[in-house]
Amino acid sequence: MAGQLIKGSKRIKILMRVIYILSLLFCCSLSLNAQQYFHVSPIGNDINPGTKEAPLATLTAARDAIRQHKTLSKKQHAYTVIVEEGYYTMKEPLELFPEDGGTKNSPITYKAAKNAKPTFSGGKIITGFSVNEKGVWEVKIPESAYYKWQFDQLYVNGKRAVLARTPNSGFLEIDSVQQHIWEKGPGKVAPKAQQKLFFDKNMFAALVDITKDEIEEVRFKAYHKWDYTLRHIDAIDTDSLSITTSGKGMKPWNEIKKGGRIVFENYKGALDTPGEWFLNQKGILYYVPQPNESPDNSTVIAPVLQQLISIKGSAIQNKYVEYIRFEGLGFEYCHYEIPKSGSEPNQAAAKLNAAIYLEGAKNITFSHCEISKTGQHALWFGKGCSNAFVENTYLHNLGGGGIYLGDFKALEGKEHTHNINIHNNIIQSGGKEFPAAVGIWVGHSSDNKVTHNDIGNFYYTGISVGWVWGYAPSLAKRNTIAYNHIHHIGWDLLSDMAGIYTLGESEGTRIENNVIHDIHAYSYGGWGMYADEGSTGIVFKNNVVYNTKTGGFQQNYGKENLIQNNILAFAKKYQMQCTIAEAHTSFTFTNNIVIFKEGMLLKGAWDKVIAKMDTNLYWNTSLGTYNFNGKTFKVWQQLGHDNNSIIGDPYFKDASNFDFKFERKANFKKINFKPFDYTKSGIYGDGDWIKKAKLTESITIAFDKAVEENMKKNIKR
Repeated sequence: MAGQLIKGSKRIKILMRVIYILSLLFCCSLSLNAQQYFHVSPIGNDINPGTKEAPLATLTAARDAIRQHKTLSKKQHAYTVIVEEGYYTMKEPLELFPEDGGTKNSPITYKAAKNAKPTFSGGKIITGFSVNEKGVWEVKIPESAYYKWQFDQLYVNGKRAVLARTPNSGFLEIDSVQQHIWEKGPGKVAPKAQQKLFFDKNMFAALVDITKDEIEEVRFKAYHKWDYTLRHIDAIDTDSLSITTSGKGMKPWNEIKKGGRIVFENYKGALDTPGEWFLNQKGILYYVPQPNESPDNSTVIAPVLQQLISIKGSAIQNKYVEYIRFEGLGFEYCHYEIPKSGSEPNQAAAKLNAAIYLEGAKNITFSHCEISKTGQHALWFGKGCSNAFVENTYLHNLGGGGIYLGDFKALEGKEHTHNINIHNNIIQSGGKEFPAAVGIWVGHSSDNKVTHNDIGNFYYTGISVGWVWGYAPSLAKRNTIAYNHIHHIGWDLLSDMAGIYTLGESEGTRIENNVIHDIHAYSYGGWGMYADEGSTGIVFKNNVVYNTKTGGFQQNYGKENLIQNNILAFAKKYQMQCTIAEAHTSFTFTNNIVIFKEGMLLKGAWDKVIAKMDTNLYWNTSLGTYNFNGKTFKVWQQLGHDNNSIIGDPYFKDASNFDFKFERKANFKKINFKPFDYTKSGIYGDGDWIKKAKLTESITIAFDKAVEENMKKNIKR
């Protein structure tokens, strides 16, 4: 009997196993049956069913096909839109709403076909150019002549052309400024005001060719401190050598002043240099060609669409757009229309829009994509976004910034943006239309990870974190900025900027294992890491910073930040700065190596600021002096600072060529410095991906030249 029970038990186990396997196979077959494919091709047609044999032509038609299939299907499906190789001209943005999203088990994917690199364009190819007697190309654009279509960017052979400007290089200088307040308003900035900008005779001569018919289209760009003003002109007065412009009042903390730099653009008289273009009110487009360019061997594209993808849900209503993935797709030529009111100064160009904009979205991924040739920012996760990924994506030739997270307003609860991962991306050559834009901007947003990115060739800042000035409540908490390579930032255009810039109370935020170099500013600033107003609770650790203008680290004012185990090298004027002393511990600076060959070691409010500085190593490779804010090292120590710090050679392998690996342990062990592998910072991947991140030699040479000329001027502004 017992034997029969054992045999019966075995039979039951075998039967259960068979049932389990059959159930598993059945579930797998259901899963396979629940995958639906649609195909998109340049030779497709949107009336087709979207099969491989009869593909669709647009992403919008693929979206609609998914909608229809969802409506007709009785069970949940995962959807994949396979996009074939080719060039797709978009007639409208791809708009995705909550009904266009997927689920965790049934996501929606828009992806390139195997080995394909499809590109979606929001531009229009301009053809029919003739060459006039001066060698200038010209063509009458019907849409501009009859329907008043205007565009503010133009691209020739994939390169951003220059809107006709004066002067062609450098700037005109403002002699003086007068402001008349029309409406004072309750705040510090008047909502309505008029400014008159005066010039001396030589500077004003550049404006005498502007005709009365052109005045309303002419605009100027004035560069001041960390921002710039873009405005149209109301009038030109040849008697007083002035122009009149109107809009908001100037910000008292960042006014346009005497000696300010300015450029005028968008009038035919300025069209005098290869690479410049101009579109008049009659719809005639002019372009001065570069050497070896002809209408026959060139492609001219004007951007049309002001957005390429819009993903819009509602966090407040709990209606999110979820689980959508974009893979291997390219997006380019997105227009930013300059408003008639121009663009008032706004830090980090935070009030622009983006070519790809998301709101109320969760679990959205961009992988191995490309975004380029925009008039504004590339990608923005706006309010109510979370758990998203941007990885292995190439963003370049941008009018604004790269990737923006959160809002410039403090939105709590469901509308708070958080947990966005930005990983292993190349973000380069931005701020081409709005130079105050940044590579990655984290506004009121928390718990994000920004890792292993390459950010280069911007005019203001590489990564900006936080959006509160002072100690008001901030939502930028627990952000991780790690293993990024940030370089060639600032040039000689704007000031008060850095490789990494922070604002406000940011407890839990960590800035570590980044390599930051070649950071320069027009006047003051040009720091590697900059803890600006109210920066609090931030850890700066294991970073390598070199070739900056005014220091590897600067703190304006803040509270309880930790700067530990960093290598700060070869700043030109000062190695470190601090500005404002407060009645609390501002920061702790410990276990760091500071190596330099010129300038002061410390500059600023070091005699008053409450800072814990100890167990650091300082080394002047020129064997010159050590200027601790006007004091010798001995006197500095007598004041209670750096009592356990040393002056000594860190014994790097080749510091002059920025090889900061150690040959000897003797001295760094004395300060408890923990060596770290800084070569892991930046992007990783195959050889082509690594090569793509390297700036062209022409850019790096031009950067070095701009830095050299700026330092020669040695202007104290």
